[in-house]
Amino acid sequence: MRHCFYNETVGFFYNNSRKELTTYWRTKDVLVVALGLTVSVIVLLTNLLVITAIVINRRFHYPIYYLLGNLAAADLFAGVAYMFLMFHTGPRTAELSLKTWFIRQSLLDTSLTASVVNLLAIAVERHQTVFTMQLHSKMSNQRVTILIFCIWVTALLLGLIPSYGWHCLCALEKCSSMAPLYSRSYLTFWAISNLVIFLIMVVVYTHIFVYVKRKMTRMSKHTSFHPRYKETMISLVKTVTIILSAFVICWTPGQVVLLLDGLGCKSCNVLAVEKYVLLLAEVNSLINAIVYSYRDNEMRSTFRRILCFVCYRNSKYTPTAVKLNTADRRTLSQNGHFTVDSSI
Repeated sequence: MRHCFYNETVGFFYNNSRKELTTYWRTKDVLVVALGLTVSVIVLLTNLLVITAIVINRRFHYPIYYLLGNLAAADLFAGVAYMFLMFHTGPRTAELSLKTWFIRQSLLDTSLTASVVNLLAIAVERHQTVFTMQLHSKMSNQRVTILIFCIWVTALLLGLIPSYGWHCLCALEKCSSMAPLYSRSYLTFWAISNLVIFLIMVVVYTHIFVYVKRKMTRMSKHTSFHPRYKETMISLVKTVTIILSAFVICWTPGQVVLLLDGLGCKSCNVLAVEKYVLLLAEVNSLINAIVYSYRDNEMRSTFRRILCFVCYRNSKYTPTAVKLNTADRRTLSQNGHFTVDSSI
């Protein structure tokens, strides 16, 4: 019968994994916390702005924007989780109970998983709409709600699994170096799962990219296409390129480091880079808000109205009653829905 160490301290497991546990604030610790808190605050504010814009503007009440809102909620949660980490790291780590340590890690795992799975859902939705020449998918609100529910259930399951058994409290030889209370097998599973999702996303967006490029080539041979449509196609290519670049740069290093730790690589100095790759992944939560929202003209306009609320407080503004400019009128179809004015 295996002996479990439920009554030991966090320091006991850190010593077992040979991970340094400081008792005083070093310059490096202060810089990491300061930078982490700064990024967290910006992530919170930007994603809160996105959620507010989607709620108040009825022209965003479509499946893709609901998914964008859920992505912003996941990234908002990631900001909260990372901020919680910053307040419970450095010398404070040694003071944590095992329960608090697991809460700290579960918050991060849940938020980051929700963000990644939501990105995959958006990629699939964009693939469907681009190839059917639509701006908005025909997915019902009920299906979107179920999809969002499934995203969070998946994220919660993956985030809470270590706390309810997939840890190394009863098998010290299986403890991870980066997360000394986690089993290396869990880190391997989590990293491989995310890398598979990354691969699927790359395939989906590459397919979109190739399709749009071919479409533009055919369009260039004909002069009958509306110039506005071609502009939208070009904007879409740029957006896809930014999405792929940001995603690969921000996420891949962290997943590779986790995988190396999970596989028990002795010669890999994963502890030297763990804080930086985690911060890089958190930065993606900020980039998401910019890429998926700021490149949308209507979203930018709504942002300005929110930020300038003091200036508009006497105008009784309602999103659906705003007078459309000339460009917007050209991009509305007969039923009042957008046709091409989107770069998402």
